[in-house]
Amino acid sequence: MSYMVNLIVEGRVAVVIGGGEVAERKVQDLLAARASVTVIAPQACGRIVALAEEKRIKARFRPYLKEDLAGAFVAVAATDDQEINARVAHYAAAMSVLLNVVDRPALCTFTVPATVRRGDLTFAVATEGRCPSLSGILRDELESRYGPEYAELVSLFAELRQEMMSQGWAGRRIRETLARTYRDGVAGLLAAGDRQSLNDFLRSRVGSEFPPRQ
Repeated sequence: MSYMVNLIVEGRVAVVIGGGEVAERKVQDLLAARASVTVIAPQACGRIVALAEEKRIKARFRPYLKEDLAGAFVAVAATDDQEINARVAHYAAAMSVLLNVVDRPALCTFTVPATVRRGDLTFAVATEGRCPSLSGILRDELESRYGPEYAELVSLFAELRQEMMSQGWAGRRIRETLARTYRDGVAGLLAAGDRQSLNDFLRSRVGSEFPPRQ
């Protein structure tokens, strides 16, 4: 059983070994998390080449060498050559580099769950590497169930929480009020975009002392 965490990779070196479509997806995820990405591959798909030409990533279009992990915080092996993947795993362990080997959980020090992002809200689904397809199926369900209004919900609840704390509300009261507000349908009002109805709703749940939402 793994221990799920969120890695902070912003500004840290992330090395991706492989240049195919799977590697490209890993690169995009790391860029979204603001990592400093280097790709190692003899050949690469067009999008990886374009990212290198745009100076958004570094790229070394040659076979992998053990020195390529020097200074890395995390690495991803996304090749279809199991010998290379095993070598990467060996050197990553020796150099204390966190490693994900695509579709080879036994070689990993971390696995990557299927995720749905709505602003600062992230839903993650993992099967301990046993069935990534099921993770993808459930991710698709989450994408259809939780729309873009949930990004706004995070911001709204964060603002409400800060206001409640500044007014001296106890932690339990804050949690119960936010839970009731959610259960009573605030996400639907955000999705509808009716600010007047939203403000009327919030006043009835959290009190009139809170400023209206613009």
